Amino acid sequence: MSPNGITSTLFSLFQSKQSGSTVQSALGGIGLNDAANGENFSSSLAVRMATLEAQSVSLLLGSTANGDKTSSILDFLANVNNSTSSSSSVLQGLSTNGRNLSLFDPESAYQMMSDINNKDVAYKAQFSELSEMKTAVSGMQQAGLMLSSVSETTENEAIKTQLQAFAKKYNEWIQRFDGTVKSDGVLAGTQAAEISLYELEQSVENIFNGAKDGFHGLSDLGLTIDQNTNLASLDASKLEAALATNKKGAVNTIDEFSANFAKSAELLNSTNNFIPNRLNNLDRVIDYIADNKASLQAEFGLGDLARPSAQIAKALTTYEQVYSL
Repeated sequence: MSPNGITSTLFSLFQSKQSGSTVQSALGGIGLNDAANGENFSSSLAVRMATLEAQSVSLLLGSTANGDKTSSILDFLANVNNSTSSSSSVLQGLSTNGRNLSLFDPESAYQMMSDINNKDVAYKAQFSELSEMKTAVSGMQQAGLMLSSVSETTENEAIKTQLQAFAKKYNEWIQRFDGTVKSDGVLAGTQAAEISLYELEQSVENIFNGAKDGFHGLSDLGLTIDQNTNLASLDASKLEAALATNKKGAVNTIDEFSANFAKSAELLNSTNNFIPNRLNNLDRVIDYIADNKASLQAEFGLGDLARPSAQIAKALTTYEQVYSL
């Protein structure tokens, strides 16, 4: 495909989010905007491509005023043929600083390619981090299920130990992933990650667990979450009081919580739900960029190398070691 053809095709692909175009099929609805922080990348890419497409047409028609339209077109097509004969020769056709000088505005094209290079790195880091979160969610599901072993015959000290073990596991989950959804985190703006943290916290704080036995969730048993740190803690004296006055109701509350919490975690990882969908979309966009990067660089220039933050660089290293083929 010619450079102008690539421009036209790529522009139409990114423009047709609502129409189920080839790239939307490839990306599974994620778009280049949705797979990383911010919502403006796709629209910015579309605008830049539209501009470049118009500029390429201007090159074809640009000499009309001088009465040499045919010569201009033939010269342009000759340059296209020379630059697209092979992948290596295409890239060799770029300037020494990686720009495509056949474009009217090579700098804008170069900056767009720089954006794509950065997004490529960010998507791989997100895939790695979200894959780890998926595994951790399964671990939280198991932690919730373990509380189902509590019964009226279980010693009070054993019940306390199990609730403390759950709180410890929950805190490990928070300490591992709470920061990754912050503004500078690898999964910042990633709905699947944000919802996973939110849903499990809400499940712990659900006041309807144990309602039929007169309890208002685990908080009545002394298990609460600090709203500043998001960490869980167990008030042993409050648990002992609840077990002393209504052990059956307290055990029912724990069992009810166990089932509901485990179900919440299971749903997050279920097919066609938040985490699997996001991972599938990231996988598609990573493959799309890999398959088309040479053509993109041939048309728009090499772009600057990505300069990831320390967090993204760490997740990227994991991706390259574990998931890269």
